[in-house]
Amino acid sequence: MATWLRVEIAVCEAWAERGLIPAGALAQIREKAAFDVARVLEIEKETRHDVIAFLTNVGEHVGEASKYIHYGMTSSDMLDTGLALQLVEASDILLRDLRHLLGVLKKRAFEHKDTVMIGRSHGIHAEPITFGLKLAVWCFEAARNIERLERARAGVAVGQISGAVGTYAMIPPDIEEEVCRKLGLAASPASTQVVQRDRHADFAATLAVIASSIEKMATEVRHLQRTEVLEAEEAFKPGQKGSSAMPHKRNPIISERMCGQARIIRANALVALENNALWHERDISHSSAERVILPDSTILLDYMLYKWADVMEHLMVYPANMTRNLWASYGLVFSQSVLLKLIDRGLSREEAYRVVQTSAMKAWQDQTSFRQLLLEDETVRASLTEAELESCFDPLRYLKNIHVVFERLEGLEV
Repeated sequence: MATWLRVEIAVCEAWAERGLIPAGALAQIREKAAFDVARVLEIEKETRHDVIAFLTNVGEHVGEASKYIHYGMTSSDMLDTGLALQLVEASDILLRDLRHLLGVLKKRAFEHKDTVMIGRSHGIHAEPITFGLKLAVWCFEAARNIERLERARAGVAVGQISGAVGTYAMIPPDIEEEVCRKLGLAASPASTQVVQRDRHADFAATLAVIASSIEKMATEVRHLQRTEVLEAEEAFKPGQKGSSAMPHKRNPIISERMCGQARIIRANALVALENNALWHERDISHSSAERVILPDSTILLDYMLYKWADVMEHLMVYPANMTRNLWASYGLVFSQSVLLKLIDRGLSREEAYRVVQTSAMKAWQDQTSFRQLLLEDETVRASLTEAELESCFDPLRYLKNIHVVFERLEGLEV
């Protein structure tokens, strides 16, 4: 309601500059304009119209000059312009949160730039990476989310003062332009009785993308904290309990919470998309839904960003376990290195693949050393020296170019 009052007074000021509202009346409005929430709700029980109830209560405070308040306007002129101000303020809070999270991620990425671990595809051991590289990927996604939210912020930073069906029949376009400029908003280039809801759908969808990014990171932490993996773990604080039945439990509860809450924000985005289709120049099917989804999504995402930054800042990382897991698959993760080395020695890709895969499948089945099986293979022995084969099993061989990613990350502004 305080935001509504800002819009109404701004319109009065614009009218006063054009001589419609006397200076004395404007002074009275500025001095006395106020509201009481309880009184507004009391009036609304009779009027069954929130805006009229609000304006009636403001009029009770202002007196005679209140006749100039809301002059030429429709309810949505005030509501949608006020909503734009709220969404801009909410966006600024969320952008602050995102930049903080990016700073935390960037710091941890450089901390673990050289912390070698196994990369996984389909959940299966692939090839060596570093934990810092995993975090660097998240950094750039966080930066893209900042860009997305900045664009979405601009999309909803739009007001309208265009009258009952957007024709400016009772209020001239220059009033709209002046009021929006004073409020720090753009004026809608064309409106009906409402600012078009594709803007709000885009905003809600952006919040959903950001929430999904948090869920993506949280899902990874949940996997890394599994007992048989245990490469990273949410901090377990003094006095914390993991289970009412099992005293040994240390659960990734915040990560799981993030995944659940992301579902809410995504569901709200669907509602915002459905709000875009209104009857003719306007109905109010969007209004009741927006009163839930817009505050809920912005407040919830603020909470998620705050909590996730805390998780990442205090995340416990276990390099020894990463090394153990890297070698747990009998050296199979170095298969591509051996494949390419054999191709370099003149074998066709098909023949080299057959040789490497044969030993790889046997190593997996028999739970034995992949490297030793290759040493016993006649084709391999004929193509590679033992030292050349040994060099294929050096994890650092796979990491020689990741410095390029970190050079890019260094230049990423927080």
